[in-house]
Amino acid sequence: MKRILFIFFITTILVQQESFSQGCVAIKGTAGICGRPTDAKGWELNLNNRYFKSYKHFVGTVEQKQRIEESSNVINHAYELDITATRTLNSRWSLAMTLPILAFGRSSLYEHDGATRHSTHSFGIGDARFSAYRWMFDPKTSHKGNVQIGLGVKLPTGDYKYQDYFYKKADSSVLGPVDQSIQPGDGGTGITFELNSFYNFNHKLGVYAGFFYLSNPREVNGTSTTRGGTASAAAKKYNTDVMSVPDLFMTRGGVAYMVNHFAFSGGIRIEGLPSSDLIGGSRGFRRPGYIISAEPAVTFVAKKTSFNIAVPFALKRNRTQSDSDKRRTNDTGVHQQGDAAFADYLISAGMTIKL
Repeated sequence: MKRILFIFFITTILVQQESFSQGCVAIKGTAGICGRPTDAKGWELNLNNRYFKSYKHFVGTVEQKQRIEESSNVINHAYELDITATRTLNSRWSLAMTLPILAFGRSSLYEHDGATRHSTHSFGIGDARFSAYRWMFDPKTSHKGNVQIGLGVKLPTGDYKYQDYFYKKADSSVLGPVDQSIQPGDGGTGITFELNSFYNFNHKLGVYAGFFYLSNPREVNGTSTTRGGTASAAAKKYNTDVMSVPDLFMTRGGVAYMVNHFAFSGGIRIEGLPSSDLIGGSRGFRRPGYIISAEPAVTFVAKKTSFNIAVPFALKRNRTQSDSDKRRTNDTGVHQQGDAAFADYLISAGMTIKL
């Protein structure tokens, strides 16, 4: 029984901290849902909440500390509730459906009149995802470890043209699409690939690892980046007048230790948004980059319900060059690289109910 519970803990740890999104690098919460090896058919409902505040700007790995000192930094508040229903078909196969509900707020100077801080907001459902999973080794004989592969599709159910008011003057405002980092959707139909694994040394100690990649073949979604204004000639030349539809990735691994009904885990997580997509073009406005985080977590499992909390905190933040940055550099001979705001940590908490 303890070994079965430990397998559950390991895979629950892989499930609950789906990622993503720790700042202006617009990494939405779309990572994988990994079930546990079981012979029992049925449904599970997972509710996972995430919150972060991003406010520290980076160009590459260099923090732009003057932005906070000048109060010119962008501050993002992000809350996300992921609702996932998982259907176990047999000991190897399962299906999952995920629908995120998002609430974002973003305050800045430069998006408004440049002198006073104002906020824009967005709220709604995000991009839904449907996935199929298979354990590659027979759980009946592979008790100590296993590997799970998942394939899925992400649908553009989230609003990718969400609008709010930008304050350009003391007595007037302009309606326009909000920043890419707080758009509920990205406007693309994507393909997801997942690889999840675990290995138990004994009924108390084990290791886990996971990989997730979202490929978005669509290049741009046509949403304006001008916040109700008019695009400059340079923005049109380098295609930053409209938003890109970027790929996303996440990889993670660590160690878990079980004590009674608790599993304590610690590991490293790398999540990011590449500057070039795996399939399709990479033009349009995007803030590529990645975050390397240490990821402590605690999971408690009752008979049919489990609870978890994790607080991954950033070890390294890197805002890399975008496609437009590289093209500007080639044209001008001067290195070009934009900035992005990142969070110090992310709070993730949720529960899984076996129905």
